[in-house]
Amino acid sequence: MPLNLVILPYNKHYATAVSHIVHESIHHINNSLYSHEDKCAWSSAPRSSYYWNKRLSLSRAWIIVDLNCDVNGRPRCGGFINVETHFYTQGYIDSLYVHPDYQGKGVAYKLYEVLERWVGKQGYCALSVDASHGSKSLFLSCGFKLRHRSYQEKLGRVISGFLMDKKLSKSLDSW
Repeated sequence: MPLNLVILPYNKHYATAVSHIVHESIHHINNSLYSHEDKCAWSSAPRSSYYWNKRLSLSRAWIIVDLNCDVNGRPRCGGFINVETHFYTQGYIDSLYVHPDYQGKGVAYKLYEVLERWVGKQGYCALSVDASHGSKSLFLSCGFKLRHRSYQEKLGRVISGFLMDKKLSKSLDSW
């Protein structure tokens, strides 16, 4: 059955699904990019739905759902993205995760497109992201520039990534 994907604003009813998507997508990363120990430090277990609902509610977030697959009476969530909207962190892409069943199908790119259209209408000047080894190529293909390597400590392990940014041109839609 072909995918029937729709992008919607984040809804708190999907917080548990988001939690599992993060955990499963991290553990699906190829071991050549991050070791098993790194992935366990990054996500030892799914975080609570309370945690993810609070985190996503404090930013602008979108989910992608599969209308052909029902889970507990709702379309299945295949991924999500969010961007910070506060003054000092405005334009920082906090999270982009896609469930392993939907990877390689253009889902991450579709989520990013919605985010970029929205920030353009808000008049944001730039976007930034701490991209993982797995998402670096997506962001490069979307016009991001590599600034430098980045490092985050998780449970005593140092997880490497890439700080990237993209300058946005102001469109007439934002005036």
